[in-house]
Amino acid sequence: MNTAFPRILTLLRKERGISQKNAASELKVSQALLSHYEKGIRECGLEFVVRAADFYRVSCDYLLGRTPDKTGAMIAVDEIPENDPSVKENQFRKSVLPVLNKKLIINSLHIIFDLLQSCNNKAMTTEASAAFMLTVYSIFRQLYSANPKNPQALFSIPRYLYQPAVTGELARTAATVGHLAAGGKVDDENGLDEAPIISSDKISADYPLFASSLFNLLKSAETRLST
Repeated sequence: MNTAFPRILTLLRKERGISQKNAASELKVSQALLSHYEKGIRECGLEFVVRAADFYRVSCDYLLGRTPDKTGAMIAVDEIPENDPSVKENQFRKSVLPVLNKKLIINSLHIIFDLLQSCNNKAMTTEASAAFMLTVYSIFRQLYSANPKNPQALFSIPRYLYQPAVTGELARTAATVGHLAAGGKVDDENGLDEAPIISSDKISADYPLFASSLFNLLKSAETRLST
C-alpha cells in the first residue's frame, strides 16, 4: 500500500467528524486494525479499499493518492476554468504545461485571497501578498538577468544581493503569516481571533470552479517537496 493511503484514510474520517471506533464499526473491522491501517503499520486488502471508498463516498484512486480529486477525475488543461476569460491564452509554442500551471496558480490564488478576506486581518493579507510578490519578483528577475544585454538599471538592489534578500524575506513573511494565523501579535497588529474552518469538502462546496486547481497544486507541491 502506498504511503498516501494511511494519511488520506485518517483525513477522511476526521473530516467526517467520527471516532475511530465508529468508523471501524461501519467499515466492519476492529478498531485496532483500523488504527494500524491509519498509521501505516499494516497493509489492507483491495476489499477494504473498496469498502472505505464507498463509505467515505470517494474514488479508490483518491483514497490511494493517485488523484487529488475525490471523484477520481484527472485534470486536463481544457477542463480548468479560466479566471479571466477575456485573456487569450498563449500556448507557449504548443506546450500545455505552462498554461496548465498558470491556471492552477491563478485559480488557487482566487481561493487564497478569498480566505484572507474572510479572515479580515490586514497584517496577514499584507504579509501573504508580499510573499507572492517576492516570488514573482525573483523569477522575473532571473529571467530578465539571464541575458546580459538587458539593462540591469531596472533594479535598484545589486544582482549579487537580491536572491539572498528574497530568500530571507520569504522566510520572514512565512513565519509572520503563521504567527498571525495562530493568533499571535506582531508589533501593533493583532493576529486572528478565530481561524477559518477549512476542509476539502468545504473548499469544493465554496469554490466549485477552483477547488480542483488548488488540490492539484497541493499534490504537485508535496510531490516536489518529498523527492
